[in-house]
Amino acid sequence: MILLRRLLGDVLRRQRQRQGRTLREVSSSARVSLGYLSEVERGQKEASSELLSAICDALDLRMSELMREVSDELALAELAASAAASDPVPAPVRPKLNSVSVTSLAGVPEDRVTIKSPADVVDVVAA
Repeated sequence: MILLRRLLGDVLRRQRQRQGRTLREVSSSARVSLGYLSEVERGQKEASSELLSAICDALDLRMSELMREVSDELALAELAASAAASDPVPAPVRPKLNSVSVTSLAGVPEDRVTIKSPADVVDVVAA
């Protein structure tokens, strides 16, 4: 299950860390306890709009920027969850070769080789 409070906390933590600021600095500026801000960043507490506003002000971050980043992360998490829930795509089946002989041909560049197997002939070009 995708928890909005966890995504909010992750974005707030990244914003704070990008600025090179400590929890103590931001909690003091936002006038919220250090422990409570820590719990918000870890997604353990649901932050009110007033608290989010105070934290955004302390980080000099627009609330709309915070929500946009959270929205983008939510969209990615939903895509990942839906991809994980769908049936896995089967891996392509490759034929097994019993014996392979490699020969070089006169007049063919050295980076090109012909591989002959009992089933078919394949040209391989070195990259």
